[in-house]
Amino acid sequence: MGKKTTIQMVAEKAGVSRGTVDRVLHNRSYVAPGVRNRVMDAIQETGYLSPLQDHKRTIYEKAFSPIRLGVLIPNWTGHFKTEILRGVDAARTDLVDFHVKIILMECQTDIPEETIELLDTLIAQNVQGIALCSVNAPAIEKKVSELTDMNIPVITFNSDLPNSRRLCFIGQNYQQSGRIAAELMSKCVPMTSKILAVVGNMEFDGHRMRLNGFCQRMYELGFKKSQIEIIETYNDYRTTYRKVSESLKQIPQLSAIYMANRSVAGCTEAVSTAGKKGTLRIICHDLSESTKRLLQNGSIDFTISQNIFQQGYLPLVYLRELLQKGNFPKFKQTDTNISIICSQNMENILQ
Repeated sequence: MGKKTTIQMVAEKAGVSRGTVDRVLHNRSYVAPGVRNRVMDAIQETGYLSPLQDHKRTIYEKAFSPIRLGVLIPNWTGHFKTEILRGVDAARTDLVDFHVKIILMECQTDIPEETIELLDTLIAQNVQGIALCSVNAPAIEKKVSELTDMNIPVITFNSDLPNSRRLCFIGQNYQQSGRIAAELMSKCVPMTSKILAVVGNMEFDGHRMRLNGFCQRMYELGFKKSQIEIIETYNDYRTTYRKVSESLKQIPQLSAIYMANRSVAGCTEAVSTAGKKGTLRIICHDLSESTKRLLQNGSIDFTISQNIFQQGYLPLVYLRELLQKGNFPKFKQTDTNISIICSQNMENILQ
């Protein structure tokens, strides 16, 4: 038989006194949240609860009571979906011992009404918190605020709903990443250059903020609005290929392309078909396997990455901390990293 777990063993595991452990077990005040969490973790790891009376067990079980969390993602494929799902799966694995069930749903369109319907479906399945990435539409912001009134916290990720009453946002500072792209671009082309800016979907806050940051910094650096042509291609390969091809014909003096868009391959294929590979500077975002190949073969010059995995993982961890432990996120926005990548450092970047 193994040695019986004692309160002293719990105290040593948590790095606190026996009295502190006793205060946590009896749910008394004067225990800092971080210390309380440490003690609860030590109780779980040592298995000390087994001999406790029912009223003490209840305190522990409240902190690890079963909860259901919902995740709603847009109809995006490729690198975004792969990394988001990898983050969600990691959270599912890490939270299984805390009795957290995660329900994942995916939009088929960018229509706000579909997003609202799927949010209602999640509510019908009794989720207690939701991680959401969606278009920025007034109807969705209103729905998120209504969910907050129902005591169902919503954390946005990757693309924000800043005018809603969401709990917090987890994603890159897109305004800043766009400004960084502009700073790089200004070093690559003459001040008289014509530049094409290709954005995915302006209804997504992240896409719009990237473009805003890029244009804002370019204007600060002395480039004129007439020098920057903006097109929207909805992250679709064929649409991107077609619109970039049209722009190359209409603006023969084009010097560079800024891709605030996921369909980078559509852009580079259009450039290659036009016989302009290597003569145009191209800067994009994110680091998929496709982007790595394009960096390696010289089709693009730089990409600015973000940690999409964390955007799938952290909302679920934060919701669990809130719903089971009462711990609110420390910040309204959790930034994931911004890294400038070229062909020479792409293998050293952690995603």
